[in-house]
Amino acid sequence: MFRSIPNRRLVALAAMVVGLTTSMSHAFAAYSPTLPSEPTLPTNVCRTVPATLTQSSGKLPDSVDSDISNSQPDTARIQAAINACGAGQAVRLVTSGSANAFLSGPLVLNSGVTLWVDSGVTLFASRSPVDFDNGGGNCGNAAGDGKSCYALIRLKNAASSGVVGDGIIDGRGGSVLTSGAQAGKMTWWDVANLLEATGQKQNNPRLINLIGGTNFTLYRVTLQNSPNAHVVVSGLNGFVAWGTKVLTPSLAYTEANYACAAGTMPDPAVAATKPSTCFTPATAANTDGINPVESSNVTIAYSYISTGDDHVAIKAADAAASNIYLAHNHLYYGHGVSIGSETTKGVNSVLVDDLSVDGFDDAQVNGLRIKTYDTVGGDVSNVTYSNICMRNIKQPLIFDPYYSSGKHTNSPNVHDIAISGMHVLASAKYGAGKVIFRGYNYGSTANLLTMALDNVVFDSTSFLTSAGKKGGPTQPDYATLTLGPGPVTIPFAASSANKFSIVDSRKGSTSAINCDSAFVKFPSANSPV
Repeated sequence: MFRSIPNRRLVALAAMVVGLTTSMSHAFAAYSPTLPSEPTLPTNVCRTVPATLTQSSGKLPDSVDSDISNSQPDTARIQAAINACGAGQAVRLVTSGSANAFLSGPLVLNSGVTLWVDSGVTLFASRSPVDFDNGGGNCGNAAGDGKSCYALIRLKNAASSGVVGDGIIDGRGGSVLTSGAQAGKMTWWDVANLLEATGQKQNNPRLINLIGGTNFTLYRVTLQNSPNAHVVVSGLNGFVAWGTKVLTPSLAYTEANYACAAGTMPDPAVAATKPSTCFTPATAANTDGINPVESSNVTIAYSYISTGDDHVAIKAADAAASNIYLAHNHLYYGHGVSIGSETTKGVNSVLVDDLSVDGFDDAQVNGLRIKTYDTVGGDVSNVTYSNICMRNIKQPLIFDPYYSSGKHTNSPNVHDIAISGMHVLASAKYGAGKVIFRGYNYGSTANLLTMALDNVVFDSTSFLTSAGKKGGPTQPDYATLTLGPGPVTIPFAASSANKFSIVDSRKGSTSAINCDSAFVKFPSANSPV
């Protein structure tokens, strides 16, 4: 893995999808972007801010901020440094002797300014919800519209800013809250799990929230333990995440023989009465990795993501998302590379290339999926997946317009999708795993799922489940699939009753792509093995 992409390979890929005219309503040109140059660390440092706190084994002592009057001792001086710098300059957080940590509430990053978290430094988020409350009064609780918290780092309508460095930004999602309605009773992740118990929306802060603007860079930094999504990129033109590491919950990988005893984890069936003390990825709810929302010209490259929800989620509720390139990434625990569920305004021109997904034989882990439904559905097209290696995955491929119960107001239309070169290694627990291929059919609307699969090999027999997350018809349903010219080992069978047809262009016994070097250890001390 992490191979370069020769131009001739992209040309061949484009030729493959352009040539698929027999079964698809029209040909489509594969999105063939050029990988940008690797970012660099800043050369113009405007302010250097030394640490005054000390963390050990990835933790900040509770005694530092048990008194909420000291919940965010470093916010003012970091923000003052940011405000003192102009466009093209950086604020660098550094160690000072044995001091290696900062503790902060929300920070506003200015246009053109880069925050550099140096090697050996951890920037911790406050665990006092009052510090993050944006005026709604519900931060740190499950109530209202779920929008009561500022992010730890936020930026709006700015140009050429970034967060970089070899340090760590830690959201402390598993730490006991010190203010608000759940003070002393819950952690951020306990609050997140209240949704299942009460139906109320969580109000937890993101780590990084970007709204509008152009050309943001996320480079080399480690993001972990976010109370909510780690990075949300909304309405941005030009975003690069390169060498970024997302790891949540980090303690699951730093403590030997880590295991959670009964009664120590969040229980989604009942509201918590005391803080949970142990978390698995499955109980760190809604901690998405990197979400490009209504954004364009997005590159996520050479990055590593292990988290409690979607690794990457591409969404388009109020504006389109387009020109999105995922290259040379490694994924671990998580819900997969997802498009949706909101696709109302359209998602198009997406390439996912050179990807490994290692699922740890967990029931929650997905590989590639397009998930939407007919309240938030829209057009999803010109999406190509190539050079994909997976193992230990329960659900490698999910293409489902019945992700939730809809109101039949916005019909999903998923078409012109291609998978070229995919190898799924067997799971000891789930075999080849579950796959779903569905088009959309309701009333007078019938939108066929049109896909091309070439050299898609499972090491054991995958099975086509009869129902998705929220049901739907037996599948494959309302779909036309073109298979070949390389092997496709999913046991498809055409069905006129289900409006499912196959154009079989398989010609021989091409070998599955080689995944011998695809799966690697997460590159830090806080590391899935």
